[in-house]
Amino acid sequence: MRIIVTGGTGLVGEEVVRQAISDDRITSITAIVRKPMKLQHAKLQTFIHKDFMDYTGLEDLIASNDAFFWCLGISQSQVNKVEYENITYDYTIAAAEKVLSTNPNMGFLFLSGAGADNSEKSSAIFARIKGKAENKLKSMGLHKLFIIRPGGIKPIHKNPNTAFVNKMMIPLYPLMEILWPSMVIASDVLAKAMIEIAFSEPGVQTFENLELKKVGGAK
Repeated sequence: MRIIVTGGTGLVGEEVVRQAISDDRITSITAIVRKPMKLQHAKLQTFIHKDFMDYTGLEDLIASNDAFFWCLGISQSQVNKVEYENITYDYTIAAAEKVLSTNPNMGFLFLSGAGADNSEKSSAIFARIKGKAENKLKSMGLHKLFIIRPGGIKPIHKNPNTAFVNKMMIPLYPLMEILWPSMVIASDVLAKAMIEIAFSEPGVQTFENLELKKVGGAK
């Protein structure tokens, strides 16, 4: 399998790349990023891209790959509402539209989150905009669409791009794993689950945290 990953310098995207490197079933990884990645490997190539609303010139790349891991995102604590919607919704849909017109059989994995609100009425910006993005993606007719809804993501490797509010949560994860194990997932387990899901049959599926842990081989 040949895959494309966005958000490759972020917590989840970087972990997807790391796990894909060690997975012999994946022969090629292209990370579409704004800046170079620290990770390097013979299977990995990086494509520096600045405008995530415009994928002109990437047609051949998209056409030659099998799965698109959409891990690009940002914490709602880091930007205002307009910027958050632009990054979370507009960027995602622009990429999905390009996939649909260029390689409609390609798998598209959208990194959403537990609590995404498909009614689009939640007072929480995260829940409302993630739910809106999910709804739009489901309406587009993508051949293979996988909605990924992890809970709290426990970092396995340090990542300098982790949002401050998420860094503050790191010391709490051991306690959360004891009290609310169904609400936490390790970043490597999540990445492994996403890779396994990419090999799934065509259709539209949503994977919640507990199922992601199971698919990713959590102990």
